[in-house]
Amino acid sequence: MNIDAYLQRIDYHGSREPTAETLTQLHRAHMFTVPFENLDITLGRPISLSHAAFYDKIVERGRGGFCYELNGLFGWLLEQLGFAVTLLSARVHDGAHPGPEFDHMVLLVDLGERLIADVGFGDSFIEPLRLDHPHESVQRGSAYRLVEQHSEWALQQKRKAKWETDFVFSLTPHRLTDFAAMCQYQQTSPESAFTRKTICSRATGDGRVTLSNDRWIETADEQRDERHVDTAEEYRALLQSHFGIDLGSATAVERLMEGHSSP
Repeated sequence: MNIDAYLQRIDYHGSREPTAETLTQLHRAHMFTVPFENLDITLGRPISLSHAAFYDKIVERGRGGFCYELNGLFGWLLEQLGFAVTLLSARVHDGAHPGPEFDHMVLLVDLGERLIADVGFGDSFIEPLRLDHPHESVQRGSAYRLVEQHSEWALQQKRKAKWETDFVFSLTPHRLTDFAAMCQYQQTSPESAFTRKTICSRATGDGRVTLSNDRWIETADEQRDERHVDTAEEYRALLQSHFGIDLGSATAVERLMEGHSSP
């Protein structure tokens, strides 16, 4: 890994010492620069579960990715900087029930105190959450907390004055290859959310910008603006101006606007 190139990709110029403050600033920088996106899945381009593939796509080609790519690469960066990192399996809640094991990947970072990092869940916490001394963390107007439930932990977010669980996870260590089967499922199964809708989303200083199929959504200071994207040219322009993504003129972005993956 070229650490300098990675840090330039996320526009990070701070300390590289493996401390909680460094982790927080790296996490913030990642969330503000690298989009959560599944464009390749909709276009039928296979996602390879390897650090080299993650690095090439996100750093060299200026793209984003989904959880396995984003957290897989961020965890590797943290290890290169001297952090102690463990990959954890999380099960995303769909209504009242959690999904299967390896549905999502999160990172446990041990600095004497343990923190949970996650740059691959889309609209979620911007700064890592403390695991050993969990408490409500209010970030940009949204409240998050980690709650121990028997042998698992739950990430919860407060919505309309009610705590809702986003995902649950255990502290069992895993290797990157353990996520291979679910990574394949997420990008190929018609039951996967990633094959049914196209998303490209990134946190901003006061909200979020998102392309969801042919909808452009922008939130700022809790105000939401949503409109239809009328043409492929407009879609390309939004990808370029807000996410730094150029898919090339040969790519049929109309498929991204429709939101259905290639057969």
